[in-house]
Amino acid sequence: MSVPMAYIGVIIVWTTTPLAIQWSGDGPGFLFGVASRMSVATVMALVAVGLFSSGMRWDRKARRAYLAAGLGIYLAMLSVYWSAQYIPSGWISVVFGLSPLITGLFAYLWLGERSISPTQIGGMLLGVAGLLVMFGTSVNMAGSVVYGMLAILFGATVHSASAVIVKQIDADIPAIVQAAGGLLVATPLFDLTWFLFDGAWPQNLPIRAAASILYLATFGSVLGFALYYFVLKRLAATQVALITLVTPVGALLLGNLVEQEPLSLMIITGTGLILTGLALYQVGSVRQARRQRVRPAADQESQT
Repeated sequence: MSVPMAYIGVIIVWTTTPLAIQWSGDGPGFLFGVASRMSVATVMALVAVGLFSSGMRWDRKARRAYLAAGLGIYLAMLSVYWSAQYIPSGWISVVFGLSPLITGLFAYLWLGERSISPTQIGGMLLGVAGLLVMFGTSVNMAGSVVYGMLAILFGATVHSASAVIVKQIDADIPAIVQAAGGLLVATPLFDLTWFLFDGAWPQNLPIRAAASILYLATFGSVLGFALYYFVLKRLAATQVALITLVTPVGALLLGNLVEQEPLSLMIITGTGLILTGLALYQVGSVRQARRQRVRPAADQESQT
């Protein structure tokens, strides 16, 4: 698969995932929704590995990559599913839009990809300003909305850290194998969490919830994670995180169209600030990358 097609695929999956997450918890509860999704996804991922790959790798680097991905999946998704009970689905994507900024900071600290320029710092500040506007909007709603926002912010931070650590480990394994390995780590944790804090098998599973769980297991987990790690392996961590520049707009519009979720001026303003900050951050990244490419060539000319 080409990198651009995989990139577009991730955008589509991530745009539709927040609403599907809300629907999957209708009736059975969010813990059953996430645990059943990941359990089905793990089976599908292992089947895909058997069909399309030479099998799982179990060397030290691969195990470290699975652990980093799995813990990221578990903590980030648990935060997302919990918060989806209290905040509009589109907000999940908007707050996750901060991932490029968080990823850029982690990549700078851990990968040494490049230094942070004043333009990038300006983008980060705009992103933070947009987040504060979103928090201001949530204050006017139920108190649980604020906690939902904090949970999503935590999930975005964990997701970004996991992506950078997987990139740092550089295990050089196929994307579907990476996805399956991460799910093998995360799924027992989800199942154990459901058993300890809920443990009740739903007597009635609404059709919409069942369809959402199946969609999330197939596209949101196996295909989504495989495409995500496929792109992550071939692009810089900050470039991959730019997917979240597009998905917030689509998720907000989808939530408003399908579920009549609020789309006030404050929400639009906060989203606009975050997206503008992301765009500014990317401009700074591109400029800095160009300068770094030009500098070695200039040094070589001066030596000759």
